[in-house]
Amino acid sequence: MTIAIIPARFASTRFPGKPLAMIGGKTMIQRVYEQVKSCPAINEVAVATDDDRIFQHVSDFGGRAIMTKEDHPSGTDRVAEAAGHFPNANVVVNIQGDEPF
Repeated sequence: MTIAIIPARFASTRFPGKPLAMIGGKTMIQRVYEQVKSCPAINEVAVATDDDRIFQHVSDFGGRAIMTKEDHPSGTDRVAEAAGHFPNANVVVNIQGDEPF
């Protein structure tokens, strides 16, 4: 099983709230999620976040969100924590959450 995990945090120093920024009527995180979901090689998609606003937004558009610890030094660490929710996965893909197209 191949899973894709999109790390997303609100507290960016360069662009706070970037995952929830609107692009043509949808948030950046929703656009990334939908693009990944359309890939036939991916069996499951999830957003790994430490922020309630992002978690709720992903849930609201029908996506899967996983709450992670706040103190991860990188998105890769956040993905590693979230991957534990998928014990049957044999491939984990770290998707950059700021590339909506």
